[in-house]
Amino acid sequence: MYEQPTFFEDNSAQPLAARLRPRDLDEFVGQTHLLGEGKVLRRLIEGDKVSSMIFWGPPGVGKTTLARIIAHRTKAAFIDFSAVTSGIKEIKQVMEQAEKSRRFGEKTILFVDEIHRFNKAQQDAFLPYVEKGSIILIGATTENPSFEVNGALLSRCKVFVLQALKTEELERLLKRAIKDERGFGNQQVEISDDIIATIAEFANGDARSALSTLEMAVLNGDVDEKGKITVTRETVENITLKKSLLYDKTGEEHYNLISALHKSMRNSDPDAAVYWLARMLEAGEDPLYIARRVTRFASEDIGLADPRALEIAVSAYQACHFIGMPECSVHLTQAVVYMSLAPKSNALYMAYESAKKDALTMLAEPVPLVIRNAPTKLMKELEYGKGYKYAHNEEDKLSTMQCLPDSLVGKEYYHPTQEGTEVRFKERLDAIKKWKEEHKDK
Repeated sequence: MYEQPTFFEDNSAQPLAARLRPRDLDEFVGQTHLLGEGKVLRRLIEGDKVSSMIFWGPPGVGKTTLARIIAHRTKAAFIDFSAVTSGIKEIKQVMEQAEKSRRFGEKTILFVDEIHRFNKAQQDAFLPYVEKGSIILIGATTENPSFEVNGALLSRCKVFVLQALKTEELERLLKRAIKDERGFGNQQVEISDDIIATIAEFANGDARSALSTLEMAVLNGDVDEKGKITVTRETVENITLKKSLLYDKTGEEHYNLISALHKSMRNSDPDAAVYWLARMLEAGEDPLYIARRVTRFASEDIGLADPRALEIAVSAYQACHFIGMPECSVHLTQAVVYMSLAPKSNALYMAYESAKKDALTMLAEPVPLVIRNAPTKLMKELEYGKGYKYAHNEEDKLSTMQCLPDSLVGKEYYHPTQEGTEVRFKERLDAIKKWKEEHKDK
């Protein structure tokens, strides 16, 4: 159920990621926004002043490692608790022991990995002990704690958001693994910086994935008569079953491919769009990145020509978030094909860009008095809101009230097209303009 972790047990048979787990903050890679010199989490750990907290972040970014570093430094009893194998009975047993320790002035830190796996009743069992200070709870989760952790418990915890590791941070970690005695430091391994960079890029911010790939690459490397191990690009590609590892998610090819997808959808070519989608996904691109770009496309290039496009795009993003790759590839395909076949209009994009230009060059334009809010007597005396017409009270639900600043009266930003359902919006806008023109002097 739980155990007191130690850094001094024999780990020679453990996977590389476990053997190379950082023993202190100086060995820890990434999360400089939290653990850099003088940063809040580093100060709490180094000062042994840890309070209840939750580490939220994607897999392989150091959530459990941070908990173990805290365990190594703290003067409190440290219990590593499993959210997978423990029920309410086990929770209460641990809590009772922690309460006894508190009465003797001893602190207990309880680390719960995958805290989102606990149901509401299990999470509720922690609450009174956290409130009394019997335990300091440290939870780790890959899911948004706002949705997965009880509000009462969450309000008593500081949430620290851990980020996916940068490619250069993973490269530094992989190079250390080659040299460190806990890694391959006692072996002669030859691997180029380019291949290390490829493995780091492929890991997509996950240190555990990067180290596991490196370990497999070394174990399957070419060995000469002197025992030197050479890792080739072919070896890495065979291990990952990816033939497109040259794809750089931060380089030119990344932008070339997303551009190809965007322009294929804009050109109403579903076959090309699906091809470029597959190119990116099979190269390891983050499906959520693609889903975000498709969501932007839905309004930038389709807009009111088919308002359903945005709903489809957002649904695809949610599906990707729920189930991830490889299953979510079909949801992205559905969205990409829909965007390709939908009628196109960039009227919303053009409207905003035109308004933005005026907004940036005419920042001092006052809000017309008629549409200002007047919550105080003074504001009313200054004629804030004087003459305001509540559209719902008007016979035609319209008024000729001026809403633009004086210098922009008559300016038009939104110019609807004749594409798809936008033709209906155009007809409505034309009717509104006609009505206002007919009633402007009344």
